Parts: sequence; C-alpha cells; structure tokens
Amino acid sequence: MKKWLKRILYFSVFLFILLNIICASQAYKLTHVYDRGTEPKGAAKAMGFFSVAKTIILGQDNYKLALKDKPKQLAETIELTTSDGLKLEGWDVEQKNAIGTVILFHGHGGNRVGVLNEAEAFYNLRYNVVMVDFRAHGNSSGNSSSIGYLESADVKAAYDFVSKSGEKNIILYGISLGAASITKAMHDYAAIQPKKIIIEMPFATLQDAVKGRLKMMNVPGQPFATLLTFWGGIEQGFWAFNNKPEEFVKSINVPVLMQWGKQDTRVSEAETNSVFANLASKDKSLVIYENSGHQSLCTNEEGKWLSTVIAFLNKK
Repeated sequence: MKKWLKRILYFSVFLFILLNIICASQAYKLTHVYDRGTEPKGAAKAMGFFSVAKTIILGQDNYKLALKDKPKQLAETIELTTSDGLKLEGWDVEQKNAIGTVILFHGHGGNRVGVLNEAEAFYNLRYNVVMVDFRAHGNSSGNSSSIGYLESADVKAAYDFVSKSGEKNIILYGISLGAASITKAMHDYAAIQPKKIIIEMPFATLQDAVKGRLKMMNVPGQPFATLLTFWGGIEQGFWAFNNKPEEFVKSINVPVLMQWGKQDTRVSEAETNSVFANLASKDKSLVIYENSGHQSLCTNEEGKWLSTVIAFLNKK
C-alpha cells in the first residue's frame, strides 16, 4: 500500500513540475515576439507530430506584424523614447486649424495600422492624430510585452510628445491592450491629464485577460490562467496579479467614454461592468454594441460608433 502511495505522490509531483514547465514556456511565448528574419534556428516549417508536440509543451513562436497599410493623409514618421529606454515608432498626422489631438493605441499582437479607421474618423472630425506602436509591436523596439503593465511608459512617451508641442486639447483613445495601458498610465503618472479618454474593451485584470485567451483556445481557465499569469510576471520581473485596470481606473477623473461589444468572447460583461463601476470620473458613459465582438467597433458598427464618439467629444 505504501509503495502505491509513494508512486502516486511521485507521479503527482512529476505532473505538477511538468505543468509548471509548460505554463512557464507558454507564458514566455505569449509575451515575447521575434523580429521578422530573426526567428530561432531550427524553427519548424511544417506542423508534423513533433512540431505539434513542441508547440503544446513549449508554445508557439510569435512575430511582429509588418505595417501593411498607411494613413491616406501625409503622415510624419516619429520616434519616441520611453523612460526605460525603448524606441517607439509612430505616425503623426496633422492638419490646419485642428481643434485638438487624439493619441491612439492599438491592441495586443497588432500595430498602429489596427487603429487606422479610427484615426481617419478623428481626422475627419478636425483632430490631429498620433498613432504609436507599443513596445514589441510593429516597428517599435523590444521583444517582450507585459500586456499593459509596463506599456504605461509607452503611453506617457506619446502623451509627452504631444503635450510638448503646446497642445491643450488631448484625447486618449485605446482598444483592448491600448485601453488597459491608458488606465495604468493615468494611475502611474499624475502629469497625464487629457481632456477626455475613450477606452474600448479593457480587461478587468491580467488574469481575466489570460482566461479570455484560453477560452478562445477551448482550454480550461483554471489552473492555467493563474499559472500563466504567475510565470508571465516572474519572467518579466513584476507581480502580474497587480495588473488590474479595474483598480487603475479609480485614479481617472476626466470624462470617459467606455465601449464594449456584446459578442465579445475575450472580455466579459462582468469585467466591463467592474471596470465601469470603478471609474472615478463623474462624467462617464458605457455604450454597448450588440452586433460586435472583440474587434474594431468603428469598423463593424461605423454609424453607431461615429455618432456616439461625436456626441461625447462635443459634450461640454
């Protein structure tokens, strides 16, 4: 009997160690990317048996997406430096007699091209627009993403760039990762004081964001979400369980328009309600898009998005 108990114990310890190795590897691959042309030697080109097994255990290699489009208007390519020394690339699109500047931040795994439709809409409303690639995205430097925690420094760099030009009417816009990063930046830096902000589909906590990703992969949320969050933070040197936009928004007092798609499988309605309820601003509104998921609301429901945003921007 004791032999069987020992075997069960040893097997349980083996499974526990294996599970943590898998989660640590998957967390690393989730938060790290390669520049195109610098993929690791021996990277599998075909998904044979061993390639599939390797992906399940070690995770899948990710690469920065190339910029496959550009603004219709004349755009100046800009380079910003964050407080931790990373170089960010972006576009600055200006026009005569602009009534303000909107700084736009994209979602995880994308780049600034992902907010081109929104930028075009803001430009047509007579705003200058600035679009920036987050660290480890697009043409910006770095190969690791903290999924909103360290990206607060990226938001600060973009805000400082616009603020130093003398602009007083600054609007911050972010979708998903971009929205979460805005909440963290406004929590971290008192100097960031935009006139208004628009945040779309921010996750409530990083652990919730991981659960959402696992749900899309048909993988059980627990214990994987907890382990992935734990290892992701350990690998990057911060306590990832503190990455909580639902807490960060308690520092936001400027007018806020928050938007979410009813069909969103990544960010739940409960998360959305939690973030909105905690917003400290007395001038806040939540708009739900019945026919949209975790995507560009501007693209999918353009008419509703445009009328909602215009009403918010024009509100005194």
